[in-house]
Amino acid sequence: MDIAELQTAVDAWIKTHGVRYFNELTNMTILVEEVGELARVIARKYGEQSYKEGEKDNLAEELSDVLWVLVCLANQTGVDLNEAVNNNFAKKTARDANRHKKNPKLLKD
Repeated sequence: MDIAELQTAVDAWIKTHGVRYFNELTNMTILVEEVGELARVIARKYGEQSYKEGEKDNLAEELSDVLWVLVCLANQTGVDLNEAVNNNFAKKTARDANRHKKNPKLLKD
C-alpha cells in the first residue's frame, strides 16, 4: 500500500466505521498520546527502562497507531502526504546532501 492508498483506506474506514473524524484538536491530542505510548516502548526496548508486569513489546502496533492518527490529520486538513513527503525529500536533499557525511559525531564507532 502506498501513501495515497493509505490515505484513501483510512478515509474509507473512518466513513464506514468511525462515523466521522474527530476534530483536528482532538486528533492532535490523540497523536501526542500515541507518540507517548511509542516512547514508552522505545524506552523499554532500547533504553534503560524495563517492562512493567503485563507490558509487552508492541513497537509495530504503536508505530502504526501514530501513523494512523497522522494520516487522519492529513486527510481532514487536506494534506496530500505523497506530495508532502516528496517535497520533504527534495528539501532535505538540497539542504543536507553532504551535511551528515561531514558530521564527525556520526563518523564515530
